[in-house]
Amino acid sequence: MADTIAAIATAPVRAALGVIRISGDDALEISSRVFSASLGDRPREMVTGRFLSPKGEVLDYGMACYFKGPKSFTGEDSVEFFCHGGVAVLASVLASLFSAGARPAEAGEFTRRAFLNDKMDLIQAESIIDLIDSETELAARNAAEQMGGALGREIEKIASSLTAIAAEFYAYVDYPDDEIPQSERDDIAASLYAIADDAKKLSGTFRKGQLLRSGVRVALIGRPNVGKSSVLNALLGMERSIVTDIEGTTRDTVEESVSINSVALHLIDTAGIREAKDEPERLGIERSRKSAEDAELVIAVFDGAVPMNELDAEVLSIAKSKPSICVINKQDIGCVIDKEIFSPLPTIEISAKERLGTDKLADLITETVGIAELPCDGKTVTNPRHASAIDRAEALIRSAADSFRDGVFPDLAVSDIEAAINTLAEITGNFAQESILTEIFSRFCVGK
Repeated sequence: MADTIAAIATAPVRAALGVIRISGDDALEISSRVFSASLGDRPREMVTGRFLSPKGEVLDYGMACYFKGPKSFTGEDSVEFFCHGGVAVLASVLASLFSAGARPAEAGEFTRRAFLNDKMDLIQAESIIDLIDSETELAARNAAEQMGGALGREIEKIASSLTAIAAEFYAYVDYPDDEIPQSERDDIAASLYAIADDAKKLSGTFRKGQLLRSGVRVALIGRPNVGKSSVLNALLGMERSIVTDIEGTTRDTVEESVSINSVALHLIDTAGIREAKDEPERLGIERSRKSAEDAELVIAVFDGAVPMNELDAEVLSIAKSKPSICVINKQDIGCVIDKEIFSPLPTIEISAKERLGTDKLADLITETVGIAELPCDGKTVTNPRHASAIDRAEALIRSAADSFRDGVFPDLAVSDIEAAINTLAEITGNFAQESILTEIFSRFCVGK
């Protein structure tokens, strides 16, 4: 018997509407003690009524809807209350539900119950929090497709193919005197290698998928006074960093996030790279170099109106060590730099101050990162847990293929296949440890 949980499902801020959810075996009975209208004979229908305190005082006027299990989000009897969105109103209605017998829901407990009641697999459950956390349209679309089961179906295809192969060889394991012809071994090995390639192709989407999910860290580097802060402000569309003609104005990193072409960029404006004059500036310059090391993309900014110097050469050396874009700034003044020196890095001339060429820079950033062309069909792996499990499964599949090819006794190969199937089942939750579930659902907010 499932105890009954309740929680506010909307943000704890002043709003026109607030939602409270209640789920469990006693959801309908507890709701009847708090909501004045009858719900039991009208499932899935919005009903108007009054929300009452334990003493029968009116707390609010609103609506409620009863979802009879298993046809509900959690698979249990559930009720959703729609109140006015005042913080005090929601708190008082929730307190009344607790007095009537419900207990406070834990973080992610509604979704966890939905998973345990086979309303969704673990990928779909995790995609809910990814959808909530999405910073861009592309990330939201991919999470929505995963919530619809797209990635789960890809995992299931691989697992089903492995199961079919394993089933063929159970007879040989049971009757070890029957030898498997080498030609048949070679055919099975070829099939397993093809399945391993499918797994590798799927896990190969993770690098871009992680950037899609978490955004791209972009470090702006350059010597002092080349216009890094102006470039940051131009990309943000607002004056975030202070811009002056005085060298060393930016003495520490300044971080801001912006969505450009549906890609989340976490922009980091760094201190100018030069010989430090004091300890605070030295620390700022060290942090600049560290930001460049940790970034997925570097934007190296150069002053196009003056010749390159040794500091510019150091900046270019850093840029050539990782994915980078070279920006020749101050186009409005003129350019005296030979762009060939930046080859093969993508290079663009702009005037951050006059906002000339900054739209093309935004396009070049998303083109260089390579996220914008992702199909966002839910088949892009965005979760490190999923990527790790697919990689482990691929290794086991290749080990099984090697065993069949090399004439190893079938039970060893089948053992690797079964281990690969179980590893894939960790992703969907069909073979998940309690500790994994606890860690996953702890990321959720209360009420989801």
